[in-house]
Formats: sequence, structure tokens, C-alpha cells
Amino acid sequence: MAAEAERLFKRALVPILLPEKCYDKLFVQWDLLDGPCLKILISKGLGLGIVAGSLLVKLPQVLKILGAKSAEGLSLQSVMLELMALTGTMVYSITNNFPFSSWGEALFLTLQTVTICFLVMHYRGQTVKGVAFLACYALVLLVLLSPFTPLAVVTLLQASNVPAVVVGKLLQAATNYCNGHTGQLSAITVFLLFGGSLTRIFTSIQETGDPLMAGVFVVSSLCNGLIAIQVLFYWNTKPPHKQKEQ
Repeated sequence: MAAEAERLFKRALVPILLPEKCYDKLFVQWDLLDGPCLKILISKGLGLGIVAGSLLVKLPQVLKILGAKSAEGLSLQSVMLELMALTGTMVYSITNNFPFSSWGEALFLTLQTVTICFLVMHYRGQTVKGVAFLACYALVLLVLLSPFTPLAVVTLLQASNVPAVVVGKLLQAATNYCNGHTGQLSAITVFLLFGGSLTRIFTSIQETGDPLMAGVFVVSSLCNGLIAIQVLFYWNTKPPHKQKEQ
């Protein structure tokens, strides 16, 4: 019975969280202070945790828009630039065969961000434009993931994430400042994005060793932190009621 339990435990960890040699180090030899293997375990665990959590990160934002039947306070340009950054990370990671635990949340966040883009257009009375946007985005994504797209183009797209993230978040910050409130911006989503980007700095360095990936998350953490500060600052400020949604 104990042998069967140990076999199931090992199957759950190897190779998802640990290579077999690290499993032997940590759970057979009980060398719990082995630095390299401990880093792998922590990084993989955090990475998979972020991927799992990303399934729900932007759900509060989507529900808040649907509940209010309004996208007031959200900058469409900011959401579009965030989508561009997420798409760049996802395509770059797939092309370079990075472990799913190091980038998987980009896939789920992309799907949720596309939904938010459509909802913003829909509640601004631009539903047809929103449908056209979905079709165009799907086509662009297929082209980027095809073998016909050169690696240099994919790398350039990932490198463009830094200005895209900065400009996108600054646009949202400017919108918040001009409005004097954060509108339908979800505090839960903002804080989860901030925490996730901070954690990703460590997991990117540990799992990919790619300075470009890590650099994007450093910049993303700073920008998400700015929005989080605004959410706290405008916490008790409510948007004024409008007779007609723009």
C-alpha cells in the first residue's frame, strides 16, 4: 500500500514539477536543502499556480462589465495593447518551446482579454466592429503561429511588448486620472495581475533563462503596480450616473 502511494506521488511530481534526479534528491535522499532542485520545485509550483489562477483572473472584470451593462472607465486602446503584449508572449513562448508552466497564463488571459475587447465595443454600440475584430484577431494569430512566420518577426513582437505594456497601462492610468475614478475596472483583476507579474519575474528567470521574457514581466509589474495604486486611491469614488451610455 505504501509503495503504491509512493508510486502515485512520484507520478504526480515527475516530470510535471521535478526531473527524476531532483525527485530522488528531495524525496528519496531527503536532501530538502538542495538549492537547484528546490528552485525548480518552487518555480514549477508557482508557475502552474499562476496558470491555474489565470483561468479566473479577468473573470471578475468580465462579470463587472456584464453586470453594469457598461464598459465605462475602461480604455479600449489600453486593453488592445495589453492583448498585443499577451499575444506576443504566447507566440514567442510557443515558438521557442518554453515549458507551459512558464507562459500558460498568457493563453487564458488572451482569451479573457479578447472577450473584454469585444464587450467594450459592444457596450459602445459597435457590435459589428467587435465581431470583425474577433475575426481579424483569429486570422492574425493563425499567421503568427504558422511555420511561415520567421523567428525574427516573433522575437520583434515580443520585444515590442515593453512599449506596448507601458503605453497601454499609462493610457488606462490617464483615463482613471481624467475621470477621477476607475469606473468598471475590477480591483480583483488588477491586484491578481500585479501579483502574477511579480511572481513571473522569478519563474521566467528560473524556467526559461530568457532576459527578454523576464524584462517584460519587470516592466509589467511596475505598470500593474501603478494601476493598483490608483484603484486604492479611488477606492471610495464612484462614477457619476449617466442617462445614456457612450
